[in-house]
Amino acid sequence: MRIIVAGAGEIGSHLAKMLSMEYHEITVISPDEESLEKISGESDIITVEGISSSIETLQKAGIENADLFIAVNPDSEQDINIVSSILAKKLGAKKVTARINSEEYQKNENRILFTDLGIDSLFYPEKIAATEIVNLLKQNTASEFMNYSHGKLQLIVYKLEECSPMVDRTVAELRERTQNLFRSVAISRDNRTIIPKSATRFKVGDIVYLVSKKEGMEQALSLSGKSKVSVRNLMILGGGRIGEMVARAMEKQVENIKLIDIDPERCVHLSEVLDKTLVINGDGRNSDLLLEEGIKDMEAFIAVTSSSETNILSCVVAKRMGISKVIAEVENFEYIKLAEEMGVDSVINKKLITAGKIFRFTLSNKVRSIKVLNGTDAVVLEFIVNTNSKITTGKLKDLHFPEEAIIGGFVRGNESFIADSESTIRPYDQVVVFANPEAVDKVDKFFL
Repeated sequence: MRIIVAGAGEIGSHLAKMLSMEYHEITVISPDEESLEKISGESDIITVEGISSSIETLQKAGIENADLFIAVNPDSEQDINIVSSILAKKLGAKKVTARINSEEYQKNENRILFTDLGIDSLFYPEKIAATEIVNLLKQNTASEFMNYSHGKLQLIVYKLEECSPMVDRTVAELRERTQNLFRSVAISRDNRTIIPKSATRFKVGDIVYLVSKKEGMEQALSLSGKSKVSVRNLMILGGGRIGEMVARAMEKQVENIKLIDIDPERCVHLSEVLDKTLVINGDGRNSDLLLEEGIKDMEAFIAVTSSSETNILSCVVAKRMGISKVIAEVENFEYIKLAEEMGVDSVINKKLITAGKIFRFTLSNKVRSIKVLNGTDAVVLEFIVNTNSKITTGKLKDLHFPEEAIIGGFVRGNESFIADSESTIRPYDQVVVFANPEAVDKVDKFFL
């Protein structure tokens, strides 16, 4: 595909590098010459210096031949993203998508307005991150969690503790014990992602990826070795948009929320817009302040400041104080693994979240959703099966499905199924697939 990325910030740069590795032809537009030089020096990417809302700049980038245009300028430049996306569509781009920073634009009635203007999709990374945090708080033994087909299937990710009954058991033994209610689709171990076979044995510290039926979810979560804790008291460090959205969403679900932010003016705003959240002006890096505000009484602690280092260290402090669930926003990729090794239960990264939303546009229209996972380059895809798809032509064991991928489960009508070698996929099934990056295009061809 010919893809044009407008914006060479953190998200734009990551998207360009990731998509270039998938053998797409990538062009990046930015007025920042230094950022463009850095991108072109690291990847085989064409760069165009200029503002993406300029018709001349878009034409110079080859917009008339673009299969996909991604406007991902920094969130302060929302208007430029919208204008450049509208222009890109009018000038010939087949699909366009834009980054926004307003919940108002995502209301159903307003989405239609943007569709009429030619914008195929809007994405709000901070909103997606906040939603993911809220879901993790509901399933607080998991480090990542995702629903498919209204909860008929779930993706559950967690780290195995020493007391986990999965430790030292093989995949085959686990399958016999759990009556095919869920399936291990991957194991992350020693910076490697393993697609498990029947004889693969689980070890302490493994990060395990499970696809589970709804009725098997509680059992799947219990095998992590962690006990489920009901979150009644929540502390949030960082009052930016993510912190504000999490607080607002959780006010109806927990008894007590405390939100700490270092900016006095931001605290005034938060105290005006939040109903049941106690807003505290202070430096959350000060452990004495955390103790004074009752951190030891909390069941969950979330750090979403603009500093990855602050978020990681404050979560480590919270964990040592006995907090059951700690979640950190970590935007530096090199820190993600470090955060997990230091005991942070869940890591949120806006670049990875955004990548999944955009990646879907590069695959067939049968991909319903895609999620790029923390701690691994792998992705989880959800497909709607076509009537003539190769995947429907026989049992899974006979189809030569890529070895770097595995089908976790599928939904047929109102029923969900965990896949095995004898499974047969039918047209219109919704199928959940775990795949390493090199297998994504191969997997996509099975569903065309």
